[in-house]
This record gives sequence, structure tokens and C-alpha cells, in this order.
Amino acid sequence: MPKKRSGGGLSPMQQAAKFLGVSVLAGAVMAGIALPAAGALGLAAKGSVKGFDEIPANLKSPQLSQRTTILDDRGDPIATVYSRDRTVVDLKDISPYMQKAIVAIEDSRFYKHGAVDLKGVLRALNKNAQEGGVAQGASTLTQQLVKNYFIEEAGDDPTKVAEATQQTLGRKIRELKYAIQIEDKLGKKKILENYLNITFFGQQAYGVEAASQRYFSKHAKDLNLQEAALLAGIVQSPSRYDPVNDEAEATKRRNIVLQRMAELGDISQKEADQAKEKPLGLHTSRPKNGCITAVKGAGFFCDYVRQVVLTDPVFGETKEERAKLWNRGGLTIRTTLDPQAQKSVQASIKDHVYKSDPVATAATIVEPGTGKILAMGQSRPYGVNVKNDETTINLSVNGNMGGGAGYQPGSTFKPIVAAAAIEGGKPPTQEYSSPYEMAYPSPVSACDGKVWRNDPYRPAKLKNENESERGPYGMSEATAKSVNTYYVQLISDIGICPVIDMAKKMGVARADGRKIDQAPSIALGTQEMSPLTMANAYATFASRGMYCTPVAIESVTKKVGSEQKSLEVPKSTCSRAMSENTADTVSTLLKGVVEDGTGQEAGLGSRPSAGKTGTTDERFAAWFVGYTPNMAGAVWVGDPQHKRKMTSITIGGVPHDKVYGGEVPGPIWRDMMSGALQDKPVEDFHLIDIPDDSHEDDDRGKGDRGRNDDSNGDTTGRLIGGLIGGPTDGGATGGATTGDTTGGTIGGTFPTPTFSVPENFIQGQGNGGNNGNGNGGRG
Repeated sequence: MPKKRSGGGLSPMQQAAKFLGVSVLAGAVMAGIALPAAGALGLAAKGSVKGFDEIPANLKSPQLSQRTTILDDRGDPIATVYSRDRTVVDLKDISPYMQKAIVAIEDSRFYKHGAVDLKGVLRALNKNAQEGGVAQGASTLTQQLVKNYFIEEAGDDPTKVAEATQQTLGRKIRELKYAIQIEDKLGKKKILENYLNITFFGQQAYGVEAASQRYFSKHAKDLNLQEAALLAGIVQSPSRYDPVNDEAEATKRRNIVLQRMAELGDISQKEADQAKEKPLGLHTSRPKNGCITAVKGAGFFCDYVRQVVLTDPVFGETKEERAKLWNRGGLTIRTTLDPQAQKSVQASIKDHVYKSDPVATAATIVEPGTGKILAMGQSRPYGVNVKNDETTINLSVNGNMGGGAGYQPGSTFKPIVAAAAIEGGKPPTQEYSSPYEMAYPSPVSACDGKVWRNDPYRPAKLKNENESERGPYGMSEATAKSVNTYYVQLISDIGICPVIDMAKKMGVARADGRKIDQAPSIALGTQEMSPLTMANAYATFASRGMYCTPVAIESVTKKVGSEQKSLEVPKSTCSRAMSENTADTVSTLLKGVVEDGTGQEAGLGSRPSAGKTGTTDERFAAWFVGYTPNMAGAVWVGDPQHKRKMTSITIGGVPHDKVYGGEVPGPIWRDMMSGALQDKPVEDFHLIDIPDDSHEDDDRGKGDRGRNDDSNGDTTGRLIGGLIGGPTDGGATGGATTGDTTGGTIGGTFPTPTFSVPENFIQGQGNGGNNGNGNGGRG
């Protein structure tokens, strides 16, 4: 076997063999002749490489990944996101210095040869033979462009990227054939333009425009001589010649490019020498990738838009198709975000809750009748720096859209029970005894012929917040005072299933994707929901019974070449959830909450509004959800980790002995809605005449419930297995135990019952947990 010479070069036989092989390959390709499927070059060894004539004739230029721009509803930018930081520009918008520099250092005979530079191949062969290795390549700019096409098409798949860059004869043959095709189809200027737009310049910058902005904070058309030479020099090895991390190595490489330009006559030697003496002149900028670039605190809304694109089938039948659309970018997404409403939400949050507080707040505003999400914000900013109180968990939305497992809405769920009762024929004057304390009524009908029963030996009980709250009460007064025993008697009267059906019609579902449990305690808001869900549910009351699915995107256009192509977007679907009379009756009830009940601190003055407070057991969460005829909003305050009870706590610099829904979330809601509605038409509700159901002549005492006291008291509920197969099953129950933990929030705890239950039973939870009866949902 021939051996290398002592000087390290190839033997004459090796040089001859290599020369012969490359010459045959180059000559065949240049002539466009099909190479044999087998032979000396081994093109079909083990079936791994196709013959030259078997390679597809048409290479399609990939759609280059570019920045996607997200706009608000007025067309102003919210954020710029990208998989690869690239902005495609025309050749006329690239500095002539840059064009000459890249040709000089990468392919100096670019304008003199075809797709393959045979002279360059022979020169490289000779050089490599002398060096005894690969000291010089021979790829033309056209061949490099084809290679970059393969890499771009591979996307972020490491396996495909490896295949696109593997040093095999088969890939080289494929590259050569496509290079011939491109030379014939595009011409030199277009090839140079495409190359400068696709190639990687390091520091996450793809294409010359992104590189110019990254290193010099200027457009590619404005690059001077030494700046262009620096960028051209980076291409060969972006990591080795990175000017940010190795200025000396980058300077040497820049000067090599400058000297090569002088040798080719692109510039004079004097110009080259003068440019060599100048510093690199870096003026770096590092655009932050993704929704962290969002303005107006809209990072979480931006992320919600991303989730819509990645999950909605309208953007692609498969998960892979949708991801490819997002990663390729080049989209202009116009959203439903109202900048006035968003600014107001963020300002109100900033005034009332600090990002460093032990608890957080999240707020969302939607438009009744359209489902448009107008604003979305939270006190902990969007980001990954936990030490700076940042998070990427969107506290306003469900888990499958980037949120957590939700939070118990407490008594903000009670209007849904009222709507189900009224829709089913109960009058708003319906009275119940509503004692201060009582056991859950039993049995209670559930869905599919099942029945919920309390444990006769250790019955689950509940209380109102104050001992002064003793019935009888009618619906108006019970709603204004958020009387728990009234609403449990109401759901026990009408049954659990009508409430679950009404919730479904109003788009109310658990944030973790589980089904709402069939237990009377759901009337107290024990099932974890998200602020967006609750805001959009209350929008159903505002729109007089019409529920519309939430939407965040108005339109999407995709850049294809120099044109913009419109894409289909998700549309809101509206359906009637209840009659106008039912919705108007609930609005009348909830208007009373703001005017005379627990939500007075959320009132909007002369502008009519309606809403409901909510505070969960142990004060892990507090809510205010309300609306006007033209906007609906929800505010949640609590610990996302579900560890900090809101007692003896300071929020936004204000100390609180106990936090109530009307006291902290209420003012946040008031301020954000006031700003969002400024200069908007003042509209009134269609109110229903409900006879006064208050008992002025009794001695029940009204306490201070009219201000903010909207909770049930810190009582502990029992875990109830509650469902049995039907009304004739003998009254079996699932057992009971005392609980003191609630689950369902981000990082929250889901306690496991210490008893077994039959398969057809639902496991309950103490403190009004996920499944059973307790006081987990307060007023």
C-alpha cells in the first residue's frame, strides 16, 4: 500500500489517484453527464448513494426563516419573534463593499466560472496534496448556497442538519447537480443575494442584515469597507472568528479579507492598509428572542398568540406542520390587543401589586359578543430570571395554553349557579332558610341519573362568613352578601347537572383540563379556573346570553418572496348559552353586588357595572370578575405556588389583616376598567324588576358585608365520596375525612384521600378542594 512521504504529503500515486477522481467527477458534472451507478468512485456502495441522473432535477429554494411581527389591533408592533434572526433584503440594499468582500474571500472567480470552478478544484487539489490534508476547499458560492439550502430545510432537527452537512461523496454530487441548476435558473446577482441572506454570521445572526444589526447596529446597506471585510471573514468559521469573543483573531481575519480585496483590484492597497489600521468598531446589539421583546407588558399575550399558532388546527393539521409555520416565521400577526386597555391593565397592576410581593395578580379583559381578548397582564413580568421575579407561566390562561392548573374562583362561580336556576324556571325572588351553618343537603341529583349523598355519620358542613348572616334570604340579597348557605341550598334544589351544563355553555372549564366534579360544593367555586375563562364567562352575561369563544388573532399574512399571502385564522364561535331574560336578571343581581354588596370598591361611578367578589377558603386566592355592556374583566390575586395564605400580608405596600375579593382585586378591576373604557360609550344594562327581598324588620344585622367581607370563614370541610349510581342505590357514600389542603394551582398540592372509594364515586377534598364539599370557595 502506498505510503505518505516523510514530509507529510501524499505519495505520487495518491496524488494521481485523487487528481484522477476529482477530474473525472468535475468533468462529468460540468458536462452534465450521468455518472455510472457503480465503478471506481463507488457511487452506489451499499445502495447509499443514487446515481447522478437519479437525483431530482428541481431544487426548490426553501422559505427562509425570518422574524415574525406581532401587532396590536391598531397595527402597532407588540413584539418581534423568530426561530432564526434573519431579515431578507434585496441586493441593492447590501453595501457594495459587502458584495465585493464576500466574493473576494469565498469565491474570487465567482463571475468567471459556472456552477463548478474546475480551476479552483485543481488548485485546491494541488494545495491539499502538498499539505497532506484538507487545507483548502473548492466550493463555489453557488455550491455553498445549495449546502445552506439543505441546512435551512433541516431546520432545528439535529439529525437532518447532520445529514445536510455530512462530508460524503453522495452529498457532494447532489450539491454539484443542484448548483448547475441554480446557475442556469437564477444568474450571478440573484445567487449572491440569496447567499448573503441565508448564510450564518455567528451570534445567532442569519443573513447579512441581521449580522450588520448585531455587530454594528446599522443596516447592511450602510456597511463601510472594514465592517464589510469583518463580516465576510466571519463566514468561514463563525465561532473561531467571532469578534465579540476573540477580537484579535477576528482582526487578523478581517485584514486577510482586506488584503485579498486589494489583490483582486476591488480596492487599492492604500485603502486596504488604512482600513487595517482601524479598530473593529463594534457597536453590538442583541435583540432578545421571542415574546420577551414585547412592549406594554404584553409578553404573556404574545405567548398566548404563539400557543394559538402551535395548537389550533387552522394553522396546520399536525403539531409538526404548525411548529414549522411558526419556526419559519415571516408572519405578520395582527391581534385583538387593545393598546389602551393593555396600558390600563398594566398601570393598575403596577399600582396595586408589586412584582416582588409574596403573591401575584393576573388580569384579563375581553369584549362581549366577539370573544376578542383586549388585554392580558400580570404582576410578575415575562422572562426566565427567577431572581428578578420573572416567569414564563401565563397566570391568566389554562394549562394547555401556557398557564398553570388554575385557581379556585370562590364565589365568582355563584352567578353561574344563579343563571342555571333562573334558566330552569326559578324566580329571582326564590327564598331559602340560609342558616349561618348547615350540613350539605342530601341527596342531590347529579348527571346521568346519579345522586350525590352526604355522609350521614360525618356530614360535610359549611358556614357563612358572619354569624349575623342568617336567612331567610332571596336571591338578590344572598348574591349581594355572597351567602354560601343560600347557594348550596339553591344547587341542591335544582340539581348539579343544570349547573355543569350551564358552565359548559358559558365556556367554563377547569384550567387543568379535567371535568368539573359533580358535587354541591361547586356552587362555592371549588373547581380551579383561569382568569381568561372567568372573564369570558361573565362576558356572556354582558352580551345578554351569547357566549363567544375567546380569540386573540385578527389576521395573519405570510411573506412569500416579495408578496404577502393571507392565511386562515381561528374565528370566534358564538352560541346562545341562556335567554336574554336570564342574562339580564343575573346582570341585575350583580349590579346590586357593586352598588350595595361586597363589590362596592370595584364600582365605576356613573358608568353602570356589574360583578362578583370571590375569596377562597384559607384565603389562597381572591377574585373580582365584572363587566359593563362593552367590556368584561377578571382579576385574580394569590400565590401561584398555593403556599401563602393572604392573612397578615402586605400587598403593593398596603398591609392587610385578611384579603377579600372586594378589597384587593376589586380596586385593581376598577382602575383597569376605568382606563380601558375611557372615551368609550357609556351603555346601560337591560335590567329586570326584582321585588325587594330584604327583611328590614328582622334582627339579622347586616354587619359590614356591604364593604368587602365576601368570604365563608376559615372552616374546614370534609372529603366526601358523594356520587352513587342512582336514587335507589341505598344511600351509600364514599366516606369522609378532614382535609386542610387545596390543590390545583401552579405547583399546588393534590392530597390523596386515605380511604378507598367505589369506582363510580368522586373523591372529594377538604377546604373545598378539587372534588368534594368544603369551604374551599368563599364569597
